[in-house]
Amino acid sequence: MARRFDRKIILEDGSEYPGFGFGSPEDRVCEIVFNTSMAGYQEIVSDPSYTDQAVVMTYPLIGNYGITDEDYETRFPTLGGLIVGEYNDLPSNFRCTKTLAEILEGYGIPGIEGIDTRKLTRSIRDLGSRRVFLTGADTPLEEGLRIIAGTPVPHDAVSRVSCRRKWYSRTPNHQYNVVAVDCGIKLNIIRSLNARGCNLTVVPYSTPAEEILAMKPDGLFLSNGPGDPEDVTPVIGLVKALRGRLPIFGICLGHQMIALASGGATYKLKFGHRGGNHPVKNLATGKVEMTAQNHSYAVSADSLVGTGLEITHINLLDGTVEGLRCPADRMFSVQYHPESAPGPQDSAYLFDEFIESMGEAKRNA
Repeated sequence: MARRFDRKIILEDGSEYPGFGFGSPEDRVCEIVFNTSMAGYQEIVSDPSYTDQAVVMTYPLIGNYGITDEDYETRFPTLGGLIVGEYNDLPSNFRCTKTLAEILEGYGIPGIEGIDTRKLTRSIRDLGSRRVFLTGADTPLEEGLRIIAGTPVPHDAVSRVSCRRKWYSRTPNHQYNVVAVDCGIKLNIIRSLNARGCNLTVVPYSTPAEEILAMKPDGLFLSNGPGDPEDVTPVIGLVKALRGRLPIFGICLGHQMIALASGGATYKLKFGHRGGNHPVKNLATGKVEMTAQNHSYAVSADSLVGTGLEITHINLLDGTVEGLRCPADRMFSVQYHPESAPGPQDSAYLFDEFIESMGEAKRNA
């Protein structure tokens, strides 16, 4: 006997896609986006940058290697929802400790499988990201559209995922002390800096500049995170206050806030960049790096005139700005994720550049 659809998604344009539920059974309104990664669904599920978003995985089979305790990107996942073509609840992996469905259920994240993800992804590509309601199969379309229309668009995502108080991640025989501003920081960023001899003090996004300077850091790191960068005014003000006073490195949301603090502008992309296979050209070397990305917003190249920022990297798919630098202030940033796990690893050298920048600053102090 054929399975009966028990869940579905309703998009704000009135289209519906039926499927089968796994994970949490709760209903939720999210922004729908797609990710083209072929591996790394645990890292995607636990990436704070996906807060309030329902992610469509374009790879057809999800869940087949389960969940491992060492691979989380945050301790408390805040993904809005997960939409997949086929879910495997019998993973085969010697490192597996839980199934994906168990994790989604434990953190209140609804999942839907059996969706025609190829058709759905083309819809997002052609019409853009938009709001979606994950609900039961019996929910009337009119009611679903009414719920979508009546649900406010959130503008407090960073405040919900940032740490509440400072915490530390130390490494033996460290050489540098780095303050990392947590806007939704991924744990592999912390691991990457620890591995290069950095002790990290991770602070809430609203930490004042004076408090950070009192810690006497060798450098400042601005993390990734969810939502519209223009909403994160405390960090924009922080960059304005600390620019030129110590080396600064920003990734993803941090990149966008460096641009905004310097007088640039950002804008929302039609459907964003998400996946581990985006080609980016390094304008200094001419090399093309395969990168992992996860963002809805981009920096406007035209807005950078007079900001003191120079473009260092561009996306070869659509020409968007992927890297910025201000040599005089020892400040630089990238839109993509050089710490990407499980990969690619083409851009890990950027952490080494941050180390070199801090070393130069110490020598010239």
